[in-house]
Amino acid sequence: MPAWIREGFNEYNKRLPAELRLDLIEISPAVRGKSIPVKKAVKEEEKRIRAAVPNNSLMIAFDEKGKQMNSIQLSKKIESWFLQGRDVSLIIGGADGLNDDFKKSADEIWSLSAMTLPHSLVRVIIAEQIYRAWTILKNHPYHRE
Repeated sequence: MPAWIREGFNEYNKRLPAELRLDLIEISPAVRGKSIPVKKAVKEEEKRIRAAVPNNSLMIAFDEKGKQMNSIQLSKKIESWFLQGRDVSLIIGGADGLNDDFKKSADEIWSLSAMTLPHSLVRVIIAEQIYRAWTILKNHPYHRE
């Protein structure tokens, strides 16, 4: 990842309280090539993702066709996660997205935009939005309406 991606993610993550810190787990992409179909590569990535997701965590997959929400709605989601006391896994697919079977098994599918975004940038956007949602819950002036 470019340094600015790491720096952006880390900047928002360090602003979060300890109980809301994000643990970034990067999965190495499957080998791609002319002899390896995209579906096979995405299926291989799915196995790696599933191995990294903690048992019983709420799985939220990101896909451009998923549900969109605003920052206020996200803050309410985060509040409910605290009440449930469950781990939450936010899953960003690789360059070719997530396998359909994986998306079907996710608890929720969210979209940040109808546009396709690079998966490296998505981690920064998610970190910022989680920070923004936390500031909404704490009545911090970061978020303005």
